[in-house]
Amino acid sequence: MATETSTRARDTPGASADATGQGGRPSRRARQHSLKRQKLIGNTAMMVFLVVASLVMAAPFLWMALSAMRDPTEMAKVPMPLIPQDWRLENFSETLSRAPFGIYARNSFILASAAAILNVVFASACGYALAKLRFTASKFIFGWIVACIMIPFYATVIPVFLMVRHMPLFGGNSILGQGGIGWIDSWWALIVPGAVSPFMVFLFRQFYVGTPTELIEAARLDGVSEFGIYSRIITPLVKPGLLTVALLSFEAGWNNFLWPLLVTTSENLRVIQVGIASFRQEATTDWHLLMAGTTMAAVPMILLFLIFQRYFVQGFAASGIK
Repeated sequence: MATETSTRARDTPGASADATGQGGRPSRRARQHSLKRQKLIGNTAMMVFLVVASLVMAAPFLWMALSAMRDPTEMAKVPMPLIPQDWRLENFSETLSRAPFGIYARNSFILASAAAILNVVFASACGYALAKLRFTASKFIFGWIVACIMIPFYATVIPVFLMVRHMPLFGGNSILGQGGIGWIDSWWALIVPGAVSPFMVFLFRQFYVGTPTELIEAARLDGVSEFGIYSRIITPLVKPGLLTVALLSFEAGWNNFLWPLLVTTSENLRVIQVGIASFRQEATTDWHLLMAGTTMAAVPMILLFLIFQRYFVQGFAASGIK
């Protein structure tokens, strides 16, 4: 009887196939289950890590936004409560009344828009030339531009300031750049030094490298000018790159602090980042107003990124796949 039962079990196909395969190895179903479990554990761990990293990075902004609505006396408490006990939305209106934020925001918007437009125009032309035109010094120029990316702004700020200060025939200067103030305290000083960035040239070059050269050759055979090929045929193919550079340049112009602080003296040319610093005096600091002003200055860039986030990420992804 036992022999018959053993024989029947051995003859039944798939009786033990769910647990083990041939040679005692795990079956396909067991391996698939194990892989799914490993994938689930990996995805969960990655999600937890991303959530924690996001909270760590967002913590300063959340603290800034909460502090913008605190009572001044609450700012001095030790320890400071995490959630404001007395929500003061009037801090924002008081900030607007204490400083001409309308002028500051206008100046920052002009500076940021000029930086975005000029970088898109000049950097795209340079990037197209380096990517699609063949001339003797192209490799040397591209290497020089990459080297310029490595040089920090703080290493060049003094030479650039002296160039602006001694600009010939501006601000009372002679043809030798002496006797006046040059471009100091003018829109020229704010806009021209940031008209083109080496990093933006490099970024555009990466975008143009991925465009088909066959279109350029066909357009040249049809008699299209080089500028027409650049502006009407190739550049429309890199729209994510245009938006990425425009957004990065706008953000750099909007958040620019050191350079406007150095080259402007009048309030009519003061940008919003410099204007916020007026709430910090030598003896005292109005922290609640400073936080309210900083929050209002950060909101436009946050909204701009949220609106164009998809194109921004797509642009960076496309520039790296070369």
